[in-house]
Amino acid sequence: MIPIELKAELQGRIAAAVTNREAAVDVMKALQAHYGWLTDEAVVEAAGLLGLSPLQVEELATFYEMIYRRPVGRQVIHVCDSISCWAMGGETLLSHIAALLGVGVGETTADGLFTLLPCCCLGNCGEAPTLMIGDTIFGGVSLEGAAELLDQQRNR
Repeated sequence: MIPIELKAELQGRIAAAVTNREAAVDVMKALQAHYGWLTDEAVVEAAGLLGLSPLQVEELATFYEMIYRRPVGRQVIHVCDSISCWAMGGETLLSHIAALLGVGVGETTADGLFTLLPCCCLGNCGEAPTLMIGDTIFGGVSLEGAAELLDQQRNR
């Protein structure tokens, strides 16, 4: 159940939007931050707040790759797989990180700390290959740099 404060905040965001659908991503992201992922309960809650059906919210949620419809780790690592990052070694970087974490792409580490996901573009083509951990983008990431980043994130 949504805390009263969060519900009021979301209602304010919706009221400030031109249309309810305009606020849908903000609402889903806020509920995802609250629950850790966009649970089935959160889809129903978002639908109620937005005046949409749960199916309409589900359709929006599954369109956006940074809305998670299943549990994820406390930190999500997105490795860009756009053409620019791919050309600069992004695929190798993704495989390397998977090996360092001991997971496959799309999986979460046993300790629940990291989930590793590919991402179609992080908008940082000039600094390829790029990855994002949480909301922080890292560009020009080498294989050695990836290992250092993971160590830093583990120690946060």
